[in-house]
Amino acid sequence: MTRPVIGVIGNTRFVENRISAQQVGENNLRAIAEVAGALPLMFAGNPELTDIPDLLASVDGVLLTGARANVHPTHFNTAPDPKHEPYDEDRDAVALPLIAACVAQGLPVFGICRGFQEMNVAAGGSLHPEIRELPGRMNHRMPRLENGEIHPDMEVVFADRHDVRLVPDGVFARIFGRDIIRVNSLHGQGILELGERVVAEGIAEDGTIEAIRFKDARGFALGVQWHAEYDPQTNPVNRALFQTFGDAVRMHRESR
Repeated sequence: MTRPVIGVIGNTRFVENRISAQQVGENNLRAIAEVAGALPLMFAGNPELTDIPDLLASVDGVLLTGARANVHPTHFNTAPDPKHEPYDEDRDAVALPLIAACVAQGLPVFGICRGFQEMNVAAGGSLHPEIRELPGRMNHRMPRLENGEIHPDMEVVFADRHDVRLVPDGVFARIFGRDIIRVNSLHGQGILELGERVVAEGIAEDGTIEAIRFKDARGFALGVQWHAEYDPQTNPVNRALFQTFGDAVRMHRESR
């Protein structure tokens, strides 16, 4: 039997500041291949290149990855601000309707960081461009050196930094077999108001929402604010997420 296929959304990048390209971090692809047990297939985060019905007919699940660009604030009735750039409006134009289509069809969809934020926006929720500016919140951005440069050691950058308390007996608590987990933190933007169909199942120590699910979804429709793709081969929390996602994708493939 061939492996199930998981579509992985691409992000627009300009190579050498002149060549437009679609890119996906290899950690996402390895997490799918090595932990979820599926074939990763990148698709363009550009509505001129990706037709959503054709995509959904070709894959057994969708992974919405993290990315440097923020979701454009006009999608939640907020004015854009240059200090919160970059934006990737092409990816917005694919991801937001794609999420709605996946949930409607029961196609497994897993959102990480930006993908987590996209899931909330797709359900009518809002985001705050700098969650650390809210009273009582910690700095969730990646560690930096004293001179402001990003820390050169990726093990430091992606190290677990804070706890997340899960809803007892919720979907995430059942996946992990516990009510408190510890995760990494590499984001500026975060959920402000939940979308109508979104349920918060994981909250950080400072009140930041870290894990969500679509209520009444017919299939796997979960999102996490942390970067679960970094180390699922060795991290039991992130491994459990990708294994559960892989199981859901296989079940969906078998049901077709």
